Amino acid sequence: MKIGHYYDSVEPFRKEKIVYAHFLNPHRILSSCRYNGGLREDIEYLYNHQSCEPSNHVGTDLCKVAVGDPERYQKRICSMAGLPYKTSASLGTAANMHNAAIAQASFRGFETIAVTTAGVGSNGARAGDPASYYQTENGAESLGKPTPIAGTINIMLFLSEELSPGALVVASTLIAEAKASILQELAIPSRYSDGIATGTGTDQIGIACLLGTRIQHTDANKHSKTGELIGNVVRESLAQALNLQSGLTPDARRSCIAHLQRFGEKQETFIEGVLKNLPNKEIQALFRNNFLSVNHDPMAVAATQALVHLRDQIASGILPKTCIHEILLTYAAQIVKLVSQKPFETERFRKEIDTFPVSIENKPFLNLIHKSFALGFTQKWENRFEDKT
Repeated sequence: MKIGHYYDSVEPFRKEKIVYAHFLNPHRILSSCRYNGGLREDIEYLYNHQSCEPSNHVGTDLCKVAVGDPERYQKRICSMAGLPYKTSASLGTAANMHNAAIAQASFRGFETIAVTTAGVGSNGARAGDPASYYQTENGAESLGKPTPIAGTINIMLFLSEELSPGALVVASTLIAEAKASILQELAIPSRYSDGIATGTGTDQIGIACLLGTRIQHTDANKHSKTGELIGNVVRESLAQALNLQSGLTPDARRSCIAHLQRFGEKQETFIEGVLKNLPNKEIQALFRNNFLSVNHDPMAVAATQALVHLRDQIASGILPKTCIHEILLTYAAQIVKLVSQKPFETERFRKEIDTFPVSIENKPFLNLIHKSFALGFTQKWENRFEDKT
């Protein structure tokens, strides 16, 4: 099924597990395709293909073939889609092609179109994270780290005016920055470190610009209108794709646990960590039964985010470690105050948590947050409705 027609030169189609673009006129393409990748001017089709399901998919060797024998992979996919494999460039993912998002922007007749699929929850990664393999002359050598899990951001970008080869490279860096900006705003965690993800370990791109146009762009940086258009369509399409594939939206990220995941937190560990610091079974049952309300409370989320941000500032050296106790305990007291919903001065709560262990290491940092939530929840209902004498 045709899903678009742009600047009379490119038509995207969706067919089963593939979204492909047919170039009606010659384009210059820069892609990460393993078989027909790099900079090319003879590509007729650029496609994105779902090669497996995101989780626990067995019985398919497509992913292994894609890495070990890219030409064979290309032949397989193209033969199923009826495309010429020698003049096609491919992207592969576990994302559902029905969740592909399209964004479009234009300026004075210059059109930019981004077609994006995105899965990031289980394979979010930060530039510089520990690697899982090293490529040798004998193939990939494991470095003892976990094998990357499914999760990929694939972006196809179409431009109605010609970009020089160098400008296409600049455009590729802009795509990476636009992608990282969305992940930063959503605070998507890396699964391989305690940082915020800047992408996934398997991201791929394909950028295509129409050749022989009246205007030939020699740059695509952030100061240029070309760069602005690219940044906007990539951000818009990625935000849509993350919502469609995984339900990742700003509203969904209004969660205390969402901002603690990169330190190893999960819902069950958060609940258990708070429960063991509550004074009795009655208050423990109350917290467990009302966990979702606490977890999504805007003020509790804000206080948690503030503490996480300050922890990051200490870890990066912007704030000195010599002030770690004053900083973390003062803002942990804000968690107590905001969870308790009582109009007492922060200093009172600060005195109550002064003995809590303080560290930016993951385990003691989470322990500080658990204790703060427990104290706040206990204070919330203490003497709230008793008769005053």
